Amino acid sequence: MVINQAHLFLIFLLNGISIGLLFDFFRILRKSFNTKDFMTYIEDVCFWLLTGLLILYFIFIFNNGEIRIYMFVSIILGFTIYILTLSKYIVKISVNIILFLKNIIIKIISIIIFPFKYLYKFICKIFFKPISFIFINIRKNFTNCYKNINLLMKKNKKVKNNSKKVEI
Repeated sequence: MVINQAHLFLIFLLNGISIGLLFDFFRILRKSFNTKDFMTYIEDVCFWLLTGLLILYFIFIFNNGEIRIYMFVSIILGFTIYILTLSKYIVKISVNIILFLKNIIIKIISIIIFPFKYLYKFICKIFFKPISFIFINIRKNFTNCYKNINLLMKKNKKVKNNSKKVEI
């Protein structure tokens, strides 16, 4: 009986350590990638759901669904031991590795995109600049024409008004 309880204590101690690893997984994600508040809420919900499922799974598999207080004490103890000893190093090393890989992937993508960038600029110079030049000039000409027509109409109104005054 005591050996069985010691065995369960160690199993749930490992469960607490695995919950600490899961907690660090989400911490590493947050430190490596800029996440919005909404995404952080979703990550928190996922963490608590996974933690609850993990604890329930261990309780049903190893203790036939019987809940004992020492299980939760050992989970908290395992989590605390992990957080105080290994967590800092695992998070730091993992974040550095992810940021290093992220920078390599960004450089590879920029090298792959580089020729397409210049092809796009070349196509813009050949096709879009002449078309935009034509449209800009057409717009300028229409604007000037509109202004000239308005000026002529204003002059025409003045001449009509002056001619009416002279007739009286």
